[in-house]
Formats: sequence, structure tokens, C-alpha cells
Amino acid sequence: MNSVLCFSTRYACVIGQTARYASTGPVMKKFSIYRYNPDKPDQKPYMQTFEVDTSDCGPMMLDALIKIKSDQDPTLTFRRSCREGICGSCSMNINGRNRLACLCAIPKDNKVTKIYPLPHMYVVKDLVPDMANFYAQYRWIEPLPEEEGIQ
Repeated sequence: MNSVLCFSTRYACVIGQTARYASTGPVMKKFSIYRYNPDKPDQKPYMQTFEVDTSDCGPMMLDALIKIKSDQDPTLTFRRSCREGICGSCSMNINGRNRLACLCAIPKDNKVTKIYPLPHMYVVKDLVPDMANFYAQYRWIEPLPEEEGIQ
């Protein structure tokens, strides 16, 4: 069921829940997540591995991250907002590709899924990139052409 591509995370969760009830037992998946805490300057960034029962959470990577934060480590930090792939706040690097965690399905393979913050951006904490430079550039975008040349 998770292989179905849909644009609504809410719909995907419904699919995941029906598949969950048909499941025979726990389906464990390992996630290796980049950790960085600026409040501990003596500690270098490191990768921390978590194991999640994916039959007990939604089908998307964001669901797994929320499950880890709520059940295993409340200090895990990441951004999320709409859960529909519109806002882009849950952008991160998943298995070497920049993706939206709310639209990226949890891989069904037995490999460890590696999650990093977006590359080429300063990291505020864990998976949260510093968006100051992005917003500074965004301020100069003009969505409409200037009216001088339009008739």
C-alpha cells in the first residue's frame, strides 16, 4: 500500500492505517539521524541510530520522525508544518536526496535510512537548517513583471 503515490499525506495515513491492521506483527526499521546540539560546543555532530516499528506509525518519513520524537528522544529537532508537501518546512536530505519528509515514503528495504539536514546550509540544531540567507534572497523576488512593458 505504501507504494501508492498520493499528494495528500492525510490520505496516505488512511492507507497506512488500513495496511497496519492487516499486518501480522511489528515491522522494525532503522534510521540513522544527524545530531548536533549548539548548546554543547564540546560535542561534535554525530549520527544516532533509532529503531522504529513502522507498522505502528504512518507511511511517510515525517511520521517516523514524529514517532521517534514522541516515543524515544524528545530532544530530536526538525521542522514540520502542513504535512501536505506545500510549505517545504520538512525539507531534509534522506538517503542522499533532498526530499520533503511528509511526501517521502519510508523505504521497505532492510537498509538503514540516513537522514541529514539540507546540505550547503548552516545547521541550527539536528535537522533544522538556518533559513536566514534563504529569506534574505527571497525578499528580492518579484512575482509579477513590471508594468512598464505590459499593455
